[in-house]
Amino acid sequence: MADGTRSVRGGSPASSPVLGGGGRATAVAAAAGGSSPPGHGFRRVTLTKPTFCHYCTDFIWGLAGYQCEVCNFMSHEKCLKNIKIPCSCVAPSLVRVPVAHCFGSPGHYKRKFCTVCRKSLESPALRCEVCELHVHTDCILFACSDCRQCHQDGHQDHDTYHHHWREGNLSSSARCEVCKKTCGSSEVLSGMRCEWCGILAHAACYVIVTPECTFGRLRNMILPPSCVQLFSRNFSKLHCFRVTENLQTEPDEDDDVDGSTQGSTKDVQISTDSSKQNFSKQMLKIFDGNDAVKRNQFRLISVPRIAKNEEVVEAALRAYYINDDEQEYELQTFTQQALLSDDVINRNDAVEDSNLSSVFRESVPEAWIIRAKPKDEEVIRIYPAWLKVGMAYVSLRVNKDSTTQTVVKEVLPLLGKQTECLENYKLVEVLMGSKQVQRMVLDNQELILNRLKDIRKTSIRQMNQTRLYIVENNKSIVRVNLLVGGLPPQLSREEYINILKAELAIKTNVVSVSHVYQAQGAVVLEISCFSEAERIYMLVKDTTVNDKPLNVVVIPEVVASKIPQNCCPVLVFVNPKSGGLKGRDLLYSFRKLLNPHQVFELTNGGPLPGFHTFCKVPSFRVLVCGGDGTVGWVLGALEEIRHKLACSEPSVAILPLGTGNDLGRVLRWGAGYSGEDPYSILVSVDEADDVLMDRWTILLDADEPAEGAENGVAEPEPPKIVQMNNYCGLGIDAELSLDFHHAREEEPGKFNSRFHNKGVYVKVGLQKISHTRNLHKDIKLQVDQQEVELPSIEGLIFINIPSWGSGADLWGSDSDNRFEKPRIDDGLLEVVGVTGVVHMGQVQGGFRSGIRIAQGSYFRVTLLKPIPVQVDGEPWIQAPGRIIISAAGPKVHMLKKSKKQKKTGNMKEMRGDMSISEGGR
Repeated sequence: MADGTRSVRGGSPASSPVLGGGGRATAVAAAAGGSSPPGHGFRRVTLTKPTFCHYCTDFIWGLAGYQCEVCNFMSHEKCLKNIKIPCSCVAPSLVRVPVAHCFGSPGHYKRKFCTVCRKSLESPALRCEVCELHVHTDCILFACSDCRQCHQDGHQDHDTYHHHWREGNLSSSARCEVCKKTCGSSEVLSGMRCEWCGILAHAACYVIVTPECTFGRLRNMILPPSCVQLFSRNFSKLHCFRVTENLQTEPDEDDDVDGSTQGSTKDVQISTDSSKQNFSKQMLKIFDGNDAVKRNQFRLISVPRIAKNEEVVEAALRAYYINDDEQEYELQTFTQQALLSDDVINRNDAVEDSNLSSVFRESVPEAWIIRAKPKDEEVIRIYPAWLKVGMAYVSLRVNKDSTTQTVVKEVLPLLGKQTECLENYKLVEVLMGSKQVQRMVLDNQELILNRLKDIRKTSIRQMNQTRLYIVENNKSIVRVNLLVGGLPPQLSREEYINILKAELAIKTNVVSVSHVYQAQGAVVLEISCFSEAERIYMLVKDTTVNDKPLNVVVIPEVVASKIPQNCCPVLVFVNPKSGGLKGRDLLYSFRKLLNPHQVFELTNGGPLPGFHTFCKVPSFRVLVCGGDGTVGWVLGALEEIRHKLACSEPSVAILPLGTGNDLGRVLRWGAGYSGEDPYSILVSVDEADDVLMDRWTILLDADEPAEGAENGVAEPEPPKIVQMNNYCGLGIDAELSLDFHHAREEEPGKFNSRFHNKGVYVKVGLQKISHTRNLHKDIKLQVDQQEVELPSIEGLIFINIPSWGSGADLWGSDSDNRFEKPRIDDGLLEVVGVTGVVHMGQVQGGFRSGIRIAQGSYFRVTLLKPIPVQVDGEPWIQAPGRIIISAAGPKVHMLKKSKKQKKTGNMKEMRGDMSISEGGR
């Protein structure tokens, strides 16, 4: 670290290429006549296979290239002087705002590269669900906490956002916004992308882009991070962003990622290869501290059988991505018994000169531990970012007598705060782990050098990821919001509180009920204590009420006053079970393109968490990704809580993922999702036209008594109310849907494609082909208080939209003076009959239309016997009684895809609005 005060440009590692250097590597660049590459240690290597340059992406011709010994960055000799991308070893020091990543379960990712070691992800790897970070499972410990900051957490809050650059994993056709040339590559990790606005650039070009980010083409659809508050502390990132945890376990930062089993496997493989290639090499296990020893987490290095101590120390530091001077470290060895008992034996207590001349021979132990040599004084960095003083950090020299209080006293004048009282500030230690950012306030009398010594003794790697921040002693207000669902519906606030007291033992002095959703059986808890919030969250998952499991979701708070006037964010609901399981990929894509706090998974609490999060947003739109049943689910939830929303009538768009997708067809969103670019879908939503659509209420009043009546007194079943958007069918149409529903319940794993689902429909239809036509004898129909005589039919269908059964026109296009031309907002339903399965097949093929029976706004159907009924694809057997269909309140606002394609240029080129500084030209 340099002495004195120094200002540093902030950002993610790729955002700050000006820092770095030092350490081991730089003579090559100096010889080439250029500046030192940021932190890299390049060495000339002989190429044994086709290799591409990571800077210019061109093929490296010849047998020689230059490779960074730490991060594996490959380069031409001519490119060394131009490299701006920092090495992985200095990346943590360049992070502007430490934000942990949100890693899901390991998966296979083709044509992707690890951000840490820059190698291809051939084995199962991890990716962040919020940004484009991809890492190997054994590289995750060395990934820095440079994820997107999607909300304010009370630590480093600001309203101005800079580009958040991420290197590599771009399409080979990606083009630079500055020079318009290709900047992507499928061969190496290359090119830069802003993870907010999406602009693309070369590593040499992105530095001249104006640092402020405007969020690009989707700026009016993105929920600005400055408007979202979430106090999460120790909540997992998966919980904060409501990412469903799969059954497959994921390696945790505290688990044995590089542990004995994995390490042994790697040891055997590498040792075997080495023995074949070079008998003069040997493999050593290297631990970076006591924590690694206890967990048996080690890294393997290959060194000559005769090597100097300093060469082995240098190789060990490289294995842990540490750029410090090897003279400041030493190796200690221990036996296997010491490994288990944590009794580390120091065998390097000879004088320094003899250490430099000593060598490792064949008899050396196989396991070593890196130790930092003790220091009497040291230069440390103090970060004042939370104070907004205009500099990234100050450097301060401390000695063995320096305490937290003396450090604060010396730092304040350097920050221009000489008159401030020491008691108003504290020193905070921040561990910037890739999966969690941990903060700890240091005691005023704690000796700084002793604290640093303890951290290095625990883990050299952790020391490289630890910062010291000076922070004002502002008393922060803790407010954690949890939405608890699965409770009995239609209870009072007091009854819900009593249930929570009995089941969860909530503490009313720190827990209050801020919102009650009686129809959904859900409450929102506002908690002013982190530990109580964490306890309740974990306890709810194992709690049932009336044999029904409870569910809980962490809810962010949206500050409506900070939302720009022209911003109309889109609230995205995704059903991951729809569309051949394509919903999972869409969830990931929308989380990357938008703020993850505006993307909700419907299998995790339903639509309520999303609508509650947006309840104060003055204007927003909704995008529903799912089938017609999913759309009806969301519209029904919207109708129930409309009165609690600041925007009571948001417009709804559809991304059809189901089998039929009739509503999506009518609104021009297509017959089904087939892999279109999610970015293009969001642009289409932004340009869509607002239309109105009727919704209908169906009252089901059965005459048959409920089973199990007491004292022999038969009580009729209470009336049931359902909502209809598309159509309602009685008879053969509903019977086919019911058979399909039963088949899917028996083998749900097979129903993962639209083609298979339609095949099952055909199969059950053929089984009903000889069905007799007598439905007209079993029901009576009244339309607008008038009796209607039914023809000889087997199915009766009420249609609200001009699409039925995967796009068929059941009403037909022929003009008829008896009826008005159907529209989705005319306040009328069309009644159509079908004579059987053959007739339905003819309608599907476009050869016939249905039998037009009536058109009206109020319908009464009397059932004389149990009859199959289906509403928007949800079938059941309805007991004899009455069915009343009437308009359901106000019309719903829908978004219809515009026919006009606005001239917005190339879609990929419009992903960001980029300004180039005048001096950068």
